[in-house]
Amino acid sequence: MEPMEYTVRSINGDYADLVSDTGVENQVAMFLLPEGTDVGSRLLFEDFQWTLL
Repeated sequence: MEPMEYTVRSINGDYADLVSDTGVENQVAMFLLPEGTDVGSRLLFEDFQWTLL
């Protein structure tokens, strides 16, 4: 799986709405994302792990 970068567009309760640089939308449970993730955060998804950029 290739690494993908996402931006957090919004947070709705326990879920974050993300959009990738290529326009792919994704919804991810907040407990899976790194501590400190907030609206506007940049995230890297690689090898099934999220990293805050």
